[in-house]
Amino acid sequence: MMIAWFRRPAAALLAVALGAATVLPWPVTTSAESNGGTRIMPLGDSITDGFALPGGYRVALWRSLADAGHLVDFVGSGYNGPAELVDHDHEGHPGRRIDEIDAGVAGWIGSASPRTVLLHIGTNDMVQNRDPANAPARLSALIDRITAAAPEAELFVATIIPLADPVLEARAAAYNAAIPGVVRSRAAAGRRVHLVDMHAAVTVADLADGVHPGRAGYDRMAAAWHAALSSVPGSAGGPAALRPARAGGAVRRLCPPPVPA
Repeated sequence: MMIAWFRRPAAALLAVALGAATVLPWPVTTSAESNGGTRIMPLGDSITDGFALPGGYRVALWRSLADAGHLVDFVGSGYNGPAELVDHDHEGHPGRRIDEIDAGVAGWIGSASPRTVLLHIGTNDMVQNRDPANAPARLSALIDRITAAAPEAELFVATIIPLADPVLEARAAAYNAAIPGVVRSRAAAGRRVHLVDMHAAVTVADLADGVHPGRAGYDRMAAAWHAALSSVPGSAGGPAALRPARAGGAVRRLCPPPVPA
């Protein structure tokens, strides 16, 4: 299996990144929203949850997939975002490191049965200085756990977005440099793992607080995820217009929403 890169074109910092779980409430668990579409799990930390902008990249990603005619169902135990998002389910956990996501991921995947997983994780390992040299090994273990729990799912593994602080960014750069090899080894073993260069998609100027994106940054993340999904057939399902759905016992064809001019 080939690996492809998908590109699109200090006290306050620590309070936001280290204490994200206290700044924002833990993702609210509520009745899952489902439309019967392809099940996609956004998985990660506060950047997936949407710190600084509720819903984060999920808002623009949902809209772009719908505009392209895809019927998708975001899944996860978390729930947040604006009304325009339509589907608020996700698996973004503020303040969590790789090992903490690893501890819960088998259960989350077992409950949600995703067809596709979008993984952006490692920022808190860098910010909290949690043994950053061994972060790639922890990521490897997490990928193995995800692929064991969902062997038929497509797993998109992103490099982490830039950090404004030079010391933190140096840690992130070393971590990101190791991710292609981690993904390559899993892909070579036949696992459905794909690399997404999210670091190249977002710039420091796109950050709201030095760690989390603002609206423009989240939109750039959404575009990178969409490009990656578009490159792997089936990862976002087929166009909604081509997918039959049952209504009143009869099969009808779903029409995609109109694309804005």
